[in-house]
Amino acid sequence: MTSEAPAKPSRLKPGRIADVVLFAVTSVELSLLFILTPTFTLTDWIYVSANLLVLVLALTRRKAAELDRSMSTAVAVIVSYTYTYAQVALLKWIPGHVASPRVGLALVMIGACLSLTSLLALGRFFGVRPALRGLMTRGPYWLVRHPIYLAYMLADIGYNLQEWNVGTLILVAAGWVSMLYRIHAEERVLSRDANWGNYAARVRFRLVPFVW
Repeated sequence: MTSEAPAKPSRLKPGRIADVVLFAVTSVELSLLFILTPTFTLTDWIYVSANLLVLVLALTRRKAAELDRSMSTAVAVIVSYTYTYAQVALLKWIPGHVASPRVGLALVMIGACLSLTSLLALGRFFGVRPALRGLMTRGPYWLVRHPIYLAYMLADIGYNLQEWNVGTLILVAAGWVSMLYRIHAEERVLSRDANWGNYAARVRFRLVPFVW
């Protein structure tokens, strides 16, 4: 009589764990969006669409050939994911000042559309940590190297024009510092792609056209 070795329990690979975490975090983001937004506007539905797209990408994106696993990058990612919700919570606690609601709404709408368009272009190359899954050069990436971060900054300005206080400005500053760190970290990883040099030479601006 022969005996078979007991089957070993299957384990998720590190890359798959990251996909599951991204799916879970995005699900929480969607839940917060529904909880914190009493009445949905067109802009809100665009952001909902972007988060739903991220849910799909979390389970279908390409495996990273290179990945930045540093603690400093992890902190930058956490800050950039949470500072917007911290602003909403702060404004519920300490009411802010109104600057220019119409201009603010226009910037938020532009930011939402740019964010969704960039995600659609990025597709399965999408990631949270700096990673090399491929080099996207089409769509908004033809204009600047990091259009999603540009979208976030436009939305930040827009939301603060609608309502702001000193606390929200500090949070935005922290969020922008984290995004600038992520840009440099991402470009260190992306520079290992053979086509990066040609792309960086053609698209000279990282974030703001004709500025930087």
